[in-house]
Amino acid sequence: MDLLNTLVDKGLRRELPTREEALAVLATSDDELLDVVAAAGKVRRHWFGRRVKLNYLVNLKSGLCPEDCSYCSQRLGSKADILKYTWLKPEEASKAAAAGIAGGAKRVCLVASGRGPTDRDVDRVSKTIEAIKEENDGVEVCACLGLLSDGQAERLRSAGADAYNHNLNTSEATYGDITTTHTYADRVDTVRRAHAAGLSACSGLIAGMGETDEDLVDVVFALRALDPDSVPVNFLIPFEGTPLAEEWNLTPQRALRILAMVRFVCPDVEVRLAGGREVHLRTLQPLALHLANSLFLGDYLTSEGQAGKADLEMIADAGFEVEGAGTTTLPEHRVDAAAGGGCGTGGGCGSDGACGPAAEAGAPAEADAAVPGARPDLVTVRRRGAGTDLAPNA
Repeated sequence: MDLLNTLVDKGLRRELPTREEALAVLATSDDELLDVVAAAGKVRRHWFGRRVKLNYLVNLKSGLCPEDCSYCSQRLGSKADILKYTWLKPEEASKAAAAGIAGGAKRVCLVASGRGPTDRDVDRVSKTIEAIKEENDGVEVCACLGLLSDGQAERLRSAGADAYNHNLNTSEATYGDITTTHTYADRVDTVRRAHAAGLSACSGLIAGMGETDEDLVDVVFALRALDPDSVPVNFLIPFEGTPLAEEWNLTPQRALRILAMVRFVCPDVEVRLAGGREVHLRTLQPLALHLANSLFLGDYLTSEGQAGKADLEMIADAGFEVEGAGTTTLPEHRVDAAAGGGCGTGGGCGSDGACGPAAEAGAPAEADAAVPGARPDLVTVRRRGAGTDLAPNA
């Protein structure tokens, strides 16, 4: 297939595909799916081998967000029956993080619902970062706290944060359809603030919100221009109690094509399987490892994920290996560029509230035969781990 050969060649050279080529990947048929996965897999293996980086989420503050993001279980007015609690103490967060690190995670993602942190919140998170780093030598810490104000990214970096996550989620043209309390430009500004402060930028998308192929290509091209080091790909979990509760738009095949398109557009970037992978990829999750080189281990922010042990077995059975703590995730040219304050790819690389590693949207829906492809039976609200007395899933 000439298209795939062209995309592999471009991926190995870090050359940006055309929009038409990216759209063509999404338009391929199910009969061509394994060819698409094999081609994108060549690009993934060229830059990352067969390594899989494990990341672990700790939800520092759950629920009661003032933002109105349509996809989110923690949104203003949400009727989702999720865990709601205020800030975890540093020692509580450190204990929660330790479970993921013991399971093989080399990065801990600290997430808090809300529009953005106050200066007091930055102080809290800074103490939490210090507590985690003191107990776990070499672990990476990524913060995800919403929109950043002047100086906050610098303060987080001084406290030991390695990265900052803030997802674009969808295209600029359709952003106003999912959120009205902040803008797409606000999100772009926060990613740039994190990057300028020397933090590794992490920014991704949510697929399955009713967007078009053009929207998906637009947001991935926008991410390439922002040049984050990692791109989480979330798949909407349409929980009951939110405006997108009926948006069951994805098949496992569609999810794989989206991941392949992201890999072709961002060839040398950490592409991460994030919220909703279990719900939408289902038994095809092992194929996604040929496209993504990173995933979240265990549970997400307000929903439960696949058992951590099952994640590790899946990685091994698919012929991949967990990336060790002493291994550098990114290719050398990206690491060198980051050290010099530049970018590695060039401009031309579970989403809750204003942040977003996990694309979640409320409490489980009742089965509805009128919604094609709906699998609410695969959605479980998180009742363990952070904010509870039960052991976490890691």
